[in-house]
Amino acid sequence: MGATVKWKKLAESTRVEAGSAVRLADFAADARPRGMDKKDGLKQLEAGKLELFDLQDKLYAQGDRSVLIVLQAIDAAGKDGTIKHVMSGINPEGVDVHSFKQPSAEEREHGYLWRHQKAVPPLGRIGIFNRSHYENVLVTRVHPELLWPKTSALPTEGIWKQRYKDINAWEKYLTDNGTVVVKLFLNVSPDEQARRFLARIDTETKNWKFSKTDMAERDLWPDYQRAFGDMLSHTSTPHAPWHVIPADHKWAGHLATFAVLLEAIKRIDPQYPAVSAAERADLSTYRQRLIAQLSD
Repeated sequence: MGATVKWKKLAESTRVEAGSAVRLADFAADARPRGMDKKDGLKQLEAGKLELFDLQDKLYAQGDRSVLIVLQAIDAAGKDGTIKHVMSGINPEGVDVHSFKQPSAEEREHGYLWRHQKAVPPLGRIGIFNRSHYENVLVTRVHPELLWPKTSALPTEGIWKQRYKDINAWEKYLTDNGTVVVKLFLNVSPDEQARRFLARIDTETKNWKFSKTDMAERDLWPDYQRAFGDMLSHTSTPHAPWHVIPADHKWAGHLATFAVLLEAIKRIDPQYPAVSAAERADLSTYRQRLIAQLSD
């Protein structure tokens, strides 16, 4: 067997330090844990899920904290696969997934964070934003014609600075009220994105996943890279840091994602609620009554 995953070390290796100037080119999209192959990595991922399942059960029982997982990436980076493979280790009854598409007419009648606030997970639960409030400083930055609401008197560059400030304040509000915000940026290289697009074209059952819009957005790769870098630089905070996940090798990306999530919940240190002496006495009484009611 190869190297053993050190979950904490792996999670910390992906963290974007608050206040740092980020260039995505400085993060290797094809990084893998040293000395580990895919077979060993997947085996350790499955073993680690037992610990995550236990932590989630305690989180639900304790009921005074929640976890919000924010997933951002360019097309074909593997957001859906990450949810499928990493989150398969927890009870689906305690998880809510929200995929944010273009805003509805009702949503456009409110501020851009309104629909996201509505989807924040209740205490005791885990929520996943598949794309998120960060679309409002990414897609709208590359396509300013999509910007909403259109009421700001700020110049264009001022809008992004204001939104970074708004988002940081909102996430601080969430953390102050018991929600741990786990932010994951799946970093894929242009060559790997091209290979995945080709797989969608060449595999008939995957044709539905590809559209001409995908190619149009790929042509804007440099613009998105600048937008991603600014987002990571301005919104990785001590209370809600970003983690850049190497996504060229899916199994390695799943390992790194799992490491970040596992360590985040371990820091909460959830516990089953304590039972008082009086409650234990009652349980003993109920136990005796139930045993007496059993048929021989």
